[in-house]
Amino acid sequence: MATSTYLSALTAHPILIAFSAIIVIPAVVLVHDFLQWLRLPPGPTPLPFIGNKLDIPKSSPWIQFEKWSKQYGPIFTLWIGRTPTLIISDPHIAADLMEKRSNKYSSRPRMVVMGEVYNGNSSILTQPYGKAWSIRRKLLHQALNPKALRLYKPTQEAEASRLCFALLENPAGWEKELERFTSSVVFCVAYGHRIDSLRAQVISDRFRYMHNMASLNVPGKYLAESFPVLAKLPAALAPWKREVQAMGAEEGQANVDLLEMVKQEVATAKAQGNPEAVPDNLCKLLLEMREKEPVPLSEMHFSYVPASLFGAGSDTTASTLCSAFLGLVTHPSVLKAAQAELDSVIGSERAPNFADEANLPYIRALCRETLRWRPVAVLGGTPHASTEADVYEGWHIPSDTAILGNNWAINLNEEYYPDPHHFDPVRFLSDKERAQMDIAKQPYVGNKIHPAKAGHSSFGWGRRICPGADLAVNSLFIALAKLLWAYDIMPIEGRKYDIFAYTDGFNVRPLKFECIVRVRSEQHKRVLEKEQQEALRWLEKFTPFGE
Repeated sequence: MATSTYLSALTAHPILIAFSAIIVIPAVVLVHDFLQWLRLPPGPTPLPFIGNKLDIPKSSPWIQFEKWSKQYGPIFTLWIGRTPTLIISDPHIAADLMEKRSNKYSSRPRMVVMGEVYNGNSSILTQPYGKAWSIRRKLLHQALNPKALRLYKPTQEAEASRLCFALLENPAGWEKELERFTSSVVFCVAYGHRIDSLRAQVISDRFRYMHNMASLNVPGKYLAESFPVLAKLPAALAPWKREVQAMGAEEGQANVDLLEMVKQEVATAKAQGNPEAVPDNLCKLLLEMREKEPVPLSEMHFSYVPASLFGAGSDTTASTLCSAFLGLVTHPSVLKAAQAELDSVIGSERAPNFADEANLPYIRALCRETLRWRPVAVLGGTPHASTEADVYEGWHIPSDTAILGNNWAINLNEEYYPDPHHFDPVRFLSDKERAQMDIAKQPYVGNKIHPAKAGHSSFGWGRRICPGADLAVNSLFIALAKLLWAYDIMPIEGRKYDIFAYTDGFNVRPLKFECIVRVRSEQHKRVLEKEQQEALRWLEKFTPFGE
């Protein structure tokens, strides 16, 4: 009765309507947010409605997040507007939520512009948890399972040989040569075509599409992220929407064109009675799978599955290799130890290959230490989001809460990795391996052990872990094994190197630096020249993309 009387009075008096809009409704919202704030893990005190926006640095926020983790604890809350985000700085907490409770923490925060407007959430990266995401994930897993990965190894070996040979003529351009290597591996694996030059149109297009998506993910750039109803406006009334959709349509058509290219190649090879003429590749495997069992995806959405491999495995792997170069230049003893192992196991008459991996524990440890020391996805990649309310350690976590693993803080946590900025693969050697290498003690084992088998979480967690992780690790191993067998990678005398000088953004790499890349001997050079010819023979089947 009282409510109906109030509503009648409200309808009759415009002043009361204004009062409710200006005072009552905001007050109710504030009380709701305050009660939620009390139940969430502590963090910097947010301001009403804008949250911690003014507290978060525009540059390298992960460093400030690490400082806050020491003040507020390994799980704390930041508010982006009125939306809470949990920042996790301990791997066991990350595993508890995003792996052990992956049924609740495997979605994505709503990405209105980068996901819905740009391409209708075609990409597995932005797809919320559900059936549509599961279909894409299943396709990627089946085409990147251990059996499929073995098919790609000869190509990775050949491309690594090409990388080493290229450095004979272009040692100063080592960063670009790394980028060509990782790009070519991904395109050979995804589409059965190699990259001979970074000037190839398909590569410049891919980097442009990545830049486009990154530009859409800038907090506060689009009002539609805060008010999703704006995304419903017709494109004629929203120029920003027309621009975003045009970018998405261009990338979508490019993906469909690549899919159609492989489809035509497979059809032609079958018609000629020579289906093996098309080299094994992800797109070919996906098309064969679709023939056996229908896939409930449109042609454009299906085309995004192989296309996703470029963002997951090209730029990120090149960035990881750049960090390895920086680690080697600033920690010369690591180079000597790696070369000692390679010389002992391989010798100088041939270069290493995947068959040697089991006998190269230090090189394997070097790969893991590089991934730990400077993770590319420094904030754990794209945030997770909860799909239902939960309670963790007494804290109440509402549905639609964003979850961000701060890999910078996790991978450099002194409780797990003492002297964390010291680059040393010995951290990842087993007791048996250390004994065989006559390393008396392990100075870098912390009082806590990382829960992941790899000893780091640089590829993410749970159901959202990077699907191309194993492919990337294989590329990292074979590239570093061959590079360190063939070359001395050393600092320029008198030059100072800053191990903290990195780019900004969601994926980071060292700022450009110069170093010495010098072939170790004439014998090593002769082997590189021989392996180059063998690599080119293998790669003949992978037609190069034109410039």
